[in-house]
Parts: sequence; C-alpha cells; structure tokens
Amino acid sequence: MIRQLIVSYVLLVAVALAAFTVPVAFTLTAQLRGDTEESVRREARTMALLLADGDAASRAALTRMSEAYAAETPGTVAVLPASATEGKTTARWGDGALKVTVPAVADGGRTVGAIQVSYPTSDLTSRLWRIWGFRAVLAVGVLAVAAGLGALVARRLTRPLRQLNEMASRFGDGDLTARSPVTGPPETQQLARTLNSGAERLDVLIDSQRMFVADASHQLRTPLTALRLSLDNIADGADDFFVREDVEQATAEVVRMSRLVNGLLVLARAEAKVSAAEALPLRELVEERLSVWRPAAEERGVTIALEGEAGGRPAVLASPGHLEQVLDNVLSNALEVSPDGTTITVRMSVGADSVELSVLDQGPGMSDAEKSRAFDRFWRGQGLTGRSGSGLGLAIVKQLVTDDGGTVALRDAPGGGLCVSVSLRPAAARSGG
Repeated sequence: MIRQLIVSYVLLVAVALAAFTVPVAFTLTAQLRGDTEESVRREARTMALLLADGDAASRAALTRMSEAYAAETPGTVAVLPASATEGKTTARWGDGALKVTVPAVADGGRTVGAIQVSYPTSDLTSRLWRIWGFRAVLAVGVLAVAAGLGALVARRLTRPLRQLNEMASRFGDGDLTARSPVTGPPETQQLARTLNSGAERLDVLIDSQRMFVADASHQLRTPLTALRLSLDNIADGADDFFVREDVEQATAEVVRMSRLVNGLLVLARAEAKVSAAEALPLRELVEERLSVWRPAAEERGVTIALEGEAGGRPAVLASPGHLEQVLDNVLSNALEVSPDGTTITVRMSVGADSVELSVLDQGPGMSDAEKSRAFDRFWRGQGLTGRSGSGLGLAIVKQLVTDDGGTVALRDAPGGGLCVSVSLRPAAARSGG
C-alpha cells in the first residue's frame, strides 16, 4: 500500500510538471526561434532597400553594412541576382542555418536582385538544449523530492493500519492482551476502538471460562479425595465379598474422575497466558524425566532408551515447565499401550530450523481415523494395562507445544507402534526485540 501511495503521488506530480513545464518550454522555444527569424528578416530588409536604390552611395553603404553584420554576428550576407529570387521574402530552417531571402524591389516594382542572410543556428540550438536540459533536471529533482515526501506521507498515513495489523497478528498468535493504539484519521480510530473493544470482551470471556474450569477442577479435588477415603473405609470394614467388589468399582471410578479433574486443571493452566519462552537444554530435561519414568517402566519389563541427537546438545525455546509436562504425558501414553518386554525409544534430532523430539512405542499404533481425533479433548484410545486415561493428555501436549511456537504430529513408527513427533524452535531461532 505504501508503494502504491508513493507511485500515485509521484505520478500526480509528474502530470503537474508535464502540464505546466512542457508547454512553457515549447512556448519559449518558439519565441526564441521567432525572435531570431525576425531579427534576421529585419537586417535583410534593410540591406534589400539599399540594394534597390541602385546608386553608388547606397551600394557603398550596403557593402559596409554587410561587412559589419558579418563581423558582429555569426551570419553572412550574399547579394543574389534577380533570377535567384522568388519575388517574395522566404525563410528556411535547415542544414544548421536559417536562410532569409528578401527581394530588392526598385521604383516601378522591378526586382533588381535579392539579399540572402544565412544565420547559423548552433548557438540557438545550444540555448534550446540548455532550456530543455534545465527543465529536465529540475523535473527529476522535483520528482525525487516528491517521492521522498510521498514516502513520509504514506508511512504516516498507513501507520494506523500497520498498528492494526500488528495487533491482529498478535491476537491471531494467541496474545489476547494485544491492543491497537487509537491514532490516525477518524475512520481508523473508530476501527481501532471497535477491535480493542471486541478483543477486550473476548479476553474477558476466555479468562472467565479458564477460571471456571480451573476453579471447578480445583474445588472438585477435595470432595473426590474425601469420597475415596470414605470408600476405602467402607471397603476395610465390609466382610461381604460383593460389597467389597462394588466398593472397589466405585473407588476405581473415583480414581478415574480424579485423574480427569487433574487433567482439566492442567489443561486450564496450559491454556492460560503463557510465559516468555527461554532457552532450555533439551537433553538434560529429557534425561531427568526418563530417570523418573524408568522405574515404572521396569516394573512391567518395558525399556526406555534414549538415542543421541545430531548436532551436539541442542537448546530449545520453551516456557519453563512445559517440556516436562509434554514428556510426562507422552511417556505415560506410550507406557499405557506398550506390551511387556518392549522398548520405548526417545529420539532427538536437530534440523536447520527446528529440533525434533520423537517418542516411539511398540504398541498397537493408531489408525488414520484415530490419529485425526487423538488431540481432541476427552478422546481416549485403548490401552493395554487395564487403566483408562482421562482423554486430555495429548490435548495438553498440543496446547503446550503450540504455545511455545512448535508443532506436534502422530506417525506410524517403523516396525509398528506409534511415533509422537514434537517439533520445537531452536534457541538460535529467537528473533530480536
């Protein structure tokens, strides 16, 4: 838009220059040519009158005038016979000279000869080139100044639009606190106020939703804990086998509900305003989390292996605590579906623009339809341990990774199973500002 405004401004100035400068230059050119021709005609008519008198004094005066004219001007004078004249005054431009021929008419109307003045036009041509050249240079200078002023004016006019675009970009990236300054003409000010008002209402609504989910999840944890304790007490005091079985089933449902409530609380926190990303050592974080999960895996005979990464020990941009939650959820899901005696492989690789962290299991994998729904909230796959999850693990993973500017994808692992691939920004990718 700035470029179009500058081009339009320059074109407008160019049209104005052409409308006022070019006609003036043509008029001045015609005036100079006319003045030159009139001066030569006047000298030629004067000498033609002396030639027409025919007496010795007039011829002597003609000779002196011709010599004086040739000495003081670049022109030359020639006396032509009567047969060389057309009987009228003629002026011809061409061959680098102006030739004016004036017949000498004596008393009685008889033509006795003619005077031809040849005046070189090189000086006139030089003057005309200077006139046109000066105007061309002046026009170029004016257009350059117009382009500079047009750029300043265009940037000033489009600054409110750039601010609105910046606000919209930040809002689209998830920054619900983005607001646009109310500047510029009344139209853009009204648009900025409208967008700011809509963003404010949306931010309040989303915050209210997050607070409700977080508060509800937090408040439900206490009665669920109390209910589980009550069920445990009932189970300890019950002698009837069927009663104990019913209590155990109820306890299992309470445990599942507790996991669901905890998952909702984690998801609500994940969807809250994210903190600034920091450069974090990926390998150290992965090794720390694997050391926590290996004992649980070894109880079922599952091995967790860490494969080396290309490019040294990469650092990635992530919010503190996000990577730990991502690994915990992905490893928990992988352990849930891994048969006894299999291996969960954690692999890191460094690319030109991203660092990829992959977790591969040897479980049953997922169909394409299941992969398309895996990141939906409350969708649960079929595990092998007999425990059912809350259906929020991968939703939390996607939310956390997306907040840090990364991506997560599900693929088939080589040889069977599922590969959860998390792509993160390398620390070197941080932009200035």
